[in-house]
Parts: sequence; C-alpha cells; structure tokens
Amino acid sequence: MTLHELPLSDITVVSLEQAVAAPYATRQLADLGARVIKLERPGEGDFARRYDTTVHGHSSYFVWLNRSKESLTLDVKDPRGREILHQLLDGADVFVQNLAPGAADRLGLGVDALTERYPRLIPCTISGYGTTGPWADRKAYDLLVQCQTGLVSLTGTAEETARVGISVADIAAGMYAYTGVLTALYTRATTGRVHPVEVSLFEALAEWMGQPANYTRYGGSQPARIGTQHATIAPYGAFTTADGKQVLFSIQNEREWAALCTGFLLQPALTNDPRFATGSDRVAHRAELNAIITERFARSDAEDILKDLEDIGIACAGVNDVEAFLNHPVLSARNRWHEVTVPGATVQALLPPTDLAGLPTRMDPVPAIGEHTNPILTDLGLSPTEINALRADGVV
Repeated sequence: MTLHELPLSDITVVSLEQAVAAPYATRQLADLGARVIKLERPGEGDFARRYDTTVHGHSSYFVWLNRSKESLTLDVKDPRGREILHQLLDGADVFVQNLAPGAADRLGLGVDALTERYPRLIPCTISGYGTTGPWADRKAYDLLVQCQTGLVSLTGTAEETARVGISVADIAAGMYAYTGVLTALYTRATTGRVHPVEVSLFEALAEWMGQPANYTRYGGSQPARIGTQHATIAPYGAFTTADGKQVLFSIQNEREWAALCTGFLLQPALTNDPRFATGSDRVAHRAELNAIITERFARSDAEDILKDLEDIGIACAGVNDVEAFLNHPVLSARNRWHEVTVPGATVQALLPPTDLAGLPTRMDPVPAIGEHTNPILTDLGLSPTEINALRADGVV
C-alpha cells in the first residue's frame, strides 16, 4: 500500500496560512494524503518559522505544524502573484486562509468572490472573532481568546490566574476547521453541493467552555480556581506523597468512592458519612475531605500510593513534566514516535492520534521556505526565465 491510497490523496489544498490554527488544520489534511500547497511571504515565510529556534535551528511550532506540505513563496499583493494563486485555485479543492481581518476581501479572495469564480472550491476562513459582528475587525491571538472566553479565569490557583500552557484556542479552531473541511468534502462528494467553512478562534474555544458556562449560568457562580484540583468533582486532584512527589487520582462515582474509603483510606465508615454522601456533598466539604486524603498520602511514597490505588481500581497517575512525557512507556510501546526530516536534520515526531487500520502513515518532510516554488510554477507552465524574473522582482 502506498501513500497514494490515503483517503485524501486526490485532494489539493491551497493555504494562505500563518501561525498555528490554519497550519494545524491543513497539516491534518496532509496527514490523510492531501496535497497541501502552503503559500508563504517571499524572503520571510510564515512568521511562525521564527517563534523560536530550538529544533536544530527551526521553530518548535513550525516543525510540529508543517510536515508533509509544499512551500511556495508568493506575494499575493502583486497582481502577478495573485494570478499564480488563481491558477492554483483552478485545480484546487480547498482554499484555507487565516489572514488579518478584511485582508482576503481586499485581495479579491473573499468567500463570495471565490465561490462565484470556482464553483467546486471549498473556501475555509479562520478568523479571530468571526467575519461579522462587532469584533470582526479585531486581531486575535491565542492568549487574548483564552482571556475573552473566561478560560484564564478558571485556570491557576485561588491567588493567581494562568494561561493554559498550550495554544488551546488555536488548536480548537484548527480542529474544527479540519473537521469542517472534511464534512464539506463529503457533502460535495455525495450531493454536489459546496458549503464554505468558517471557524473563529473565539467560537471554537467558546464551545469548549460549555461545562463551566452551564455551571455558572445555572449554579449562580463560576467554578472555583483551585490549581490541580477539579473545580466541580471531589476528590479529583493531586496530593503530595511522603517522598515529596505528586500523585493525582479521580473518583467519578459512588462505587469508586466506596472502594477508596474501604481499600485505600481504610475508613469504611466514610462511605456513609453525610458530609461525603454524594458528589456535591464531597465538593461542599472539600477541605475536610482533602485533609483526610492528605494525611493518608503523607504516610506512603508515590510508588506505593500508585500501586494501592491501582489495586482497587482507582484511576491515578504521577504528575509528569514534559521530559517524562517524552519518555512515556505508552508512546514507546505503541511506536508513536517516528522520524521526520527538517531542513538539515531529522527529528522525532508523534504519529497522528487517529489510526486508520490498513492505511500507511504519512510523515513527509517539513519544507524549507519556498522549497517547492520552482516545481510548482513549472507545473503551471512557467518557464525558467519567467520564474527567474518573478524571483528578481520579489514576487516569489
């Protein structure tokens, strides 16, 4: 079986993308075999290339988000560059863009213009706060959206808020853009109808705020900010063991609560203690409950705590740092790390999390800036002389 047999091997995606959200969406399309042509600014490229230089001189963000793509440098503000883009769109199935507010329309690349000129093309727009509404013209970055959705107010300790440690708004938007494009491709294939896709960072993360939104609207106050403890379930959090390590465990139902009382806390009477009778009771009396658990944890090392909890069927885990995650036995035993080439080096990258039985995994190189410019333009019929002239003028 070859990569040509991957589900999207007959799909071409042109992406005018930068940063995280759009590249994450298109990389997942590339994972499934799509040809993704990434348009980058001549001489500069996607600004995510310069977020850091930690991966053999390359950005950790860019290496994560851009494998298996082709890089074409193109100044789409220049009429000649825009004409090349339109030639590419003539043969494309999907066009993804996350330009600054209003930029696509100014370039004649808005949804209405594209659908009129290319009836089979699926345009996908990723914005900050939506293309309509009072904030349509605002720029948005991940942490700004974390703040606007209230996520930051839920994250951290009682004393201090904190951002989520990954680009969660960008990732959410990229995931919804990816699934939206897949849905639009399926609809086009089965009905012939084309539905443009639009996703905003704000609305993607707003969806992920569903539980605290319900809790706050109908409970009268938002979930408390309590570090590694769960705001609305108890006991569910990390506790310190006798050897100074942290172990997190979770009780999800009354059967597990009874097992914890009897088999771990060794206090079976707690099962029927009215302070802890239900999940809501345990949250209301969290401080008293945590004191009992803290005393038990202080009598055993982490290794013994984990074994005791596992023996009675309680979900638990040590609190890893990133280095421990990199060496996690599940990832190694399941062969999740694979090599990917970056310009000048080879790096380890995780396989896509969705396994499709019987299909190969695509883990092609991360491109250098403009690496595929000449072959792409040659395929469009441009001669070496024409390409050199465009390069001299800074169009490619």
